Amino acid sequence: MKNIAENIPTLTQKIREYEDFYKRSSGSVSLLAVSKKQSQDKIRQAAAVGIRSFGENYLQEALHKIKSLTDMDLSWHFLGSIQANKTRKIAEYFDWVQSVDRETIAYRLSRQRPESSPPLNVCVQINLSNEENKSGVEVEHATKLCSLIASLPNLQLRGLMAIPAPLPDLESQRTCFRRLKLAFTSLKKSHSSIDTLSMGMSNDFEAAVAEGSTMVRLGSAIFGPRI
Repeated sequence: MKNIAENIPTLTQKIREYEDFYKRSSGSVSLLAVSKKQSQDKIRQAAAVGIRSFGENYLQEALHKIKSLTDMDLSWHFLGSIQANKTRKIAEYFDWVQSVDRETIAYRLSRQRPESSPPLNVCVQINLSNEENKSGVEVEHATKLCSLIASLPNLQLRGLMAIPAPLPDLESQRTCFRRLKLAFTSLKKSHSSIDTLSMGMSNDFEAAVAEGSTMVRLGSAIFGPRI
């Protein structure tokens, strides 16, 4: 396993190669480092080579990191499932929430976002694979939730996110991601603020770039095994 300082430039170069191969604009795909179950030291190593956006799934773990790393100019994305009793801290400490899938959560995040903070960037999580045990709204129901989020005063609708079930090959991955790209393209017509299609992880980010992702979320490929 290479170290973090080598992994990040290698992955960034790979993303740029995929952009070129699939005729995407250079630099159109950003890299979010998924730092759940990773140490603060590893986050600092990633930041030292240019990573500024980090994704966390578990609130208490994330809060400890956010409070301990205030000396760094980092952007924090919440990626996990959201319980109603956790929304206040999420609204207070995070810059992005990529896993909104219910109207009640959207209302709470808007109401609990501090007035002194900028609007909270929000992506609607889509359950692409219709998995019963996975968070996310079905693609067909995303329009209503997006419209609500766009209307709330302390939220900024930014786009869609998905964590599809693992698929064995590039073509099946692309077929799955294509459904989300179609929904994203349709929603952009009615919501000018939508600019983020968050899809693609360490095992399928080539397919995601091919199908229009603007943000890939890489964890183990950057940091190695979780602690």
